[in-house]
Amino acid sequence: MRLLVLCLGLFFINLTTFAQTDENPAVWSHEVHKLSDTEYELVFKGKIMDGWHVYSQYTAEGGSLPSEFSFEKAGEDYELIGKTEESETIKEYSDIFEVEETFFKKEAIFTQKIKLLDPEVNQISVNLFYQICKEVCLPVDHLFQISLDGSGFVAEEASLDERSLALGESLKLDLKNKNLLNQNGVSDSEGKSNLWVIFGLGFIGGLIALLTPCVFPMIPLTVSFFTKQTQNKSKGIGNALLYGFFIVLIYFLLSLPFHLFNSVDSQILNTIATNIWLNVFFFVIFVFFAFSFFGYYELTLPSSWANKMDSASSKLGGGLGVFFMALTLAIVSFSCTGPILGGLLGSTTLAEGNVATNLTSGMVGFGLALALPFALFAMFPAWLNSLPKSGGWMTTVKVVLGFLELALAFKFLSNADLVGNWGIFKREIFVGIWVVLFVLMTLYLFGIFRFPHDGPKKNLSPARKIVGLLSLAFSVYLILGLFNITQLKLLSGFPPPSFYSVVETESDCPLGLDCFKDFEEGLTHAQEVNKPILLDFTGWACVNCRKMEENVWSDPDIYPIIQEDYVLISLYVDDRKELPEEHQFDFKYDSGRVKAIETIGQKWGTFQTINFNAASQPYYVLLSPNLEILNEAVQYVDAETYEKWLKSGLEKHHLSMNK
Repeated sequence: MRLLVLCLGLFFINLTTFAQTDENPAVWSHEVHKLSDTEYELVFKGKIMDGWHVYSQYTAEGGSLPSEFSFEKAGEDYELIGKTEESETIKEYSDIFEVEETFFKKEAIFTQKIKLLDPEVNQISVNLFYQICKEVCLPVDHLFQISLDGSGFVAEEASLDERSLALGESLKLDLKNKNLLNQNGVSDSEGKSNLWVIFGLGFIGGLIALLTPCVFPMIPLTVSFFTKQTQNKSKGIGNALLYGFFIVLIYFLLSLPFHLFNSVDSQILNTIATNIWLNVFFFVIFVFFAFSFFGYYELTLPSSWANKMDSASSKLGGGLGVFFMALTLAIVSFSCTGPILGGLLGSTTLAEGNVATNLTSGMVGFGLALALPFALFAMFPAWLNSLPKSGGWMTTVKVVLGFLELALAFKFLSNADLVGNWGIFKREIFVGIWVVLFVLMTLYLFGIFRFPHDGPKKNLSPARKIVGLLSLAFSVYLILGLFNITQLKLLSGFPPPSFYSVVETESDCPLGLDCFKDFEEGLTHAQEVNKPILLDFTGWACVNCRKMEENVWSDPDIYPIIQEDYVLISLYVDDRKELPEEHQFDFKYDSGRVKAIETIGQKWGTFQTINFNAASQPYYVLLSPNLEILNEAVQYVDAETYEKWLKSGLEKHHLSMNK
């Protein structure tokens, strides 16, 4: 089974083109030591970013992929003397692969001696393939172009003009106490907590999918097959359990390709989540999903796929046959599960943290919820008698899901509007659209109007009345928020920020606070008034940024501290507004790669990466006016923690002033 997972995972990886990040987790260099007229020692050094590790050439088989050197024209222009030697490594037992793995942290050094066969050879190319891991593992190919006499091997690099060099250098800060940034444990715990939230959402999505017409009728049919069509009861239960396991496995495998997104750019996840046209695409897709739930058309994968999978399950039998049965279910039920999975994918792009890891967590939760009934009812077949009969209530479930899909669709359109500075979907317009959607859902639930695929009109069930009342209550809540009678704290992060309003406001900063949106301007002001800086890396489409502003910054004990004791600098890393032409430039990373800085968001995203080695939002740093980091950086935290953090920064600032 483990081999199957690994092979399928590698299959997905090989289908995807891998590109190195702008800010690589490992930065490589090489040296050449001449030992004699024909013998040389090649030394390859890798500086590995904190938290990452690179696997040895000699790590155990059956575990992660080892590092591997390919010496071009070895045996033709030169020969290798002995094996490639390594610097000190670390050994740890892997519970996943059940082998002892060998890897490097901080630094990896490889040494290889060569002897020239052709004395005229001066240029050598060496390719290093390695796997570097943190939360996910990335396969990397790195090419070394080596000149044995130290001349002529310099790789082609993009030349930058003086303006680009000057503007690029101005992004780099001379930070003091930078080591404090590495002491932050808040974001790690928040990330783990966020994974459980996404897992829970996926699980709920799976439970909802069970109630749809595509899945619910399959439960008794499939369970009966396993319990009655096998030779004995225990084997039937075993097959049902295996069937459930394969359902989870299939949805897990569907998330694997998304892990490759991390390998494109240190800002790629933010870029994906805040890309204008991608958000518009999500809006169109979700509207399309919604109307399929309303019954105007049906989404189905090609029937030939299901027929082939079903045929394979019949012919193969055994465990492999059960796998294809599970795959058949996934294909046949797509018309109902597809829109829910689309919502899950959309939710992971809105959530903070690693999109791919979030998606995997949600997919596993979704698959587990789908799989549980098949396993449980196989073990306890008498429970089948308690299942409600299929009927019109499943159509009602689909329609309610359709309205929820539409509501989520407008969130993506709102993101595009915010990032693109269109000024169309202001807060009041967004909330107004949601009011219309939930009022319509309420009217549907109470039978005021119907959709094409609704059955004959019947008396409303108690469950439908309860959901209708909840929808009515939520509609009233939205109306109160529309007229600013309540703050809509239950929806923190979903509507546009309060200052993005049809009504002109005195401040374009969160909660009417005084803030700067340019670092240099804010720093100059902080030096003039001798106040510490609250540096806020945020985004227009950042849900957790809005939650922090509306639930934490608004706290009566925190708001005055930010307003009176700090200089607030809010930098929007997803702002797609173009910089003035004279402020656009090319930035060269230490890795040698060049990135065009053309928008405000690209500037502040790069600024965050090179100075704070971070690419997520919200991300908060406290600085003194002379660029001394006052304490650890924090991200999404509760009000009590944030207040203590702000006060701690003030104390350290006052102490440094009195020295």
